[in-house]
Amino acid sequence: MSTAIKIGIAGYGNLGRGVEMAIAQNPDMALTGIYTRRDPASVQPQGSAVPVRPLASIGDYKDEIDVLILCGGSKNDLPEQGPALAALFNIVDSFDTHARIPDYFAAVDKAASAARTTALISVGWDPGLFSLNRLYGEAILPQGGTYTFWGKGLSQGHSDAVRRVPGVKAAVQYTLPVPDAVERVRSGTQPTLTTREKHTRECFVVLNAGADADEVRQAIVTMPDYFADYDTTVNFITEEELRRDHAAMPHGGFVIRSGTTGTGTRQVIEYSLKLDSNPEFTSSVLVAYARAVFRLSQAGSTGAKTVFDVPPGMLSAKEPAELRASLL
Repeated sequence: MSTAIKIGIAGYGNLGRGVEMAIAQNPDMALTGIYTRRDPASVQPQGSAVPVRPLASIGDYKDEIDVLILCGGSKNDLPEQGPALAALFNIVDSFDTHARIPDYFAAVDKAASAARTTALISVGWDPGLFSLNRLYGEAILPQGGTYTFWGKGLSQGHSDAVRRVPGVKAAVQYTLPVPDAVERVRSGTQPTLTTREKHTRECFVVLNAGADADEVRQAIVTMPDYFADYDTTVNFITEEELRRDHAAMPHGGFVIRSGTTGTGTRQVIEYSLKLDSNPEFTSSVLVAYARAVFRLSQAGSTGAKTVFDVPPGMLSAKEPAELRASLL
């Protein structure tokens, strides 16, 4: 067997822990270090032999990392960390603020192209796997409409955005598809739906002592890119209620392409996910794509990439001949 791909983890929250677990399920990979902004002594990885180091010193460990998986938040962490770390390492991240992906791609591409590194951005199930399904649907059924529904589930990125609102001590956010909208799409009638008609959002928030609930609610429901375009309900609860009722992180959703072929024959494509753990699944996607990043780098492909640029076979640990024999 060839030498294992050396993986580093930048950030050790829910996503970072999930990445560590996913690496353990991939024998062609080895976790060589966890890099954190916290005191390394306060971080307890699942593998006791895994070194935990300050993120500020990561540049000293370039020889120990083939691919660095970035596990920070999309709102504040990745916009800074992505370009900075792409200047040093091959990276993969899960940047998921859809409206800002073009600008983020440009910033990372500039850094990675100059450094001759390979940087794969916006990897997960959406953006990521769902992005591919939207592309397949549009390419196969050019006459039609594409619809994406998320939930019911806990969104990591949106929960992180709520937690960063001044006055918020802890919070989670759930995305809820509107049932009537889903059924209209599945019928193949290709309805025109606004953002607000497709989903609602529900937040459960623990306030800091002395925080103004009305101010916090207003900051959340008017937040651009996250809540401003949705009907959003904000519920204020206790820390005990948050721990008791909202500790699990389920999610899921579906992509539907409704179109016609020939002289008007109705066709519907649907792809769905049902996840008991959003971060663990997202982590597993990141790890599979880290393998692809390593292979792209070995082949001399540099600069920023997205899932649209990665041949599917590069995700698998299997050899091409085995893929043809077992999966084709």
